[in-house]
Amino acid sequence: MMAEGEALIGGMANAEAVFRHGELVERPAPCNARALHAYLLALKEHGFDAAPTPVGLTPDGREQLTFVPGDVPLPPFPDWAMTKTALESVGSLLRRLHGANAVVAVDPHAGWPRDLADPEGGTMLCHNDVCPDNVVFRDGRAAALIDFDLAAPGRPLWDVAMTARYWIPMVDPASAAALYPAGLDAPARLRILADSYGLSLLDRAELPSVIEQATEVCRAFVARRVADGDRVYLQALDDRGGWARWDRMQTWLTDQRETFTAALLN
Repeated sequence: MMAEGEALIGGMANAEAVFRHGELVERPAPCNARALHAYLLALKEHGFDAAPTPVGLTPDGREQLTFVPGDVPLPPFPDWAMTKTALESVGSLLRRLHGANAVVAVDPHAGWPRDLADPEGGTMLCHNDVCPDNVVFRDGRAAALIDFDLAAPGRPLWDVAMTARYWIPMVDPASAAALYPAGLDAPARLRILADSYGLSLLDRAELPSVIEQATEVCRAFVARRVADGDRVYLQALDDRGGWARWDRMQTWLTDQRETFTAALLN
């Protein structure tokens, strides 16, 4: 067992439990770590080098992966992480991941977590948590994705919707003001993400409703964590306005659906 090294901050699920030891990162291993490691190695074999490489598992239930150098934007998110260039690079990186995923076989018996998984399922493994905390930047562009713990089979469009929630962001202006720079144009940014990803017209028409579905799934995920007494999620819920904030976000998404659809299609 390694001694504790440099603590890495960011994220909520593994808060205060991730450490860097030189070129290695050590963190709690998910239950399906062996299948997840096989998947990450397969990504690398198929040309996607923008993710950590698994190194091994420790006897005390932790995993070791290569450290990915760069800058990770943490809340409140800095201006440089919310530029048009940054957003375009996130869309392009997600498309690259999905291109590799399309030829990587998914083990149906791996016990992929359902926390943020696509309710409709799918044959491709989605990251499901491409939030700013899980994207490594270099020179202002997204260079790698980290933290695949919540990856599960789903539709590619589901992953785009989940990514949009965090990067547009797809939340009402009052909620956005707490974590994001002022003045972000949500409809315009949604179009930028769709364009940089290369989303089809059919998927563009469906994206706003899938974002609403993803928001419901995220709310249920938080509710389960809170019900289990998770202190990190309890504190975050309290700090960010409680369930009233979620009600406000979901109402806003419904009210803006036609505006987002027009921005995507026109």
